[in-house]
Amino acid sequence: MIQTIVKIQGMGCGMCEADVNAAVRNAFKIKKVSSSYRHGETKILSFEPLDKEKLKEAISAKGYEVEAYTESEWQK
Repeated sequence: MIQTIVKIQGMGCGMCEADVNAAVRNAFKIKKVSSSYRHGETKILSFEPLDKEKLKEAISAKGYEVEAYTESEWQK
């Protein structure tokens, strides 16, 4: 499993979190996604590494700004 953490600028409420989560789900086949407007980040669990440009485009299309990415092997 791969965990991708995306730092996002512009989320301000729970609806923003849901909007980002839906954008990620629609763009990729993933296991899990969760966003936090308080922390300004989205955590994604996937079976394969994600295309960073496609991820940025999907989130940016919703009006949010992607600031940074980190990707690592996820261990329970």
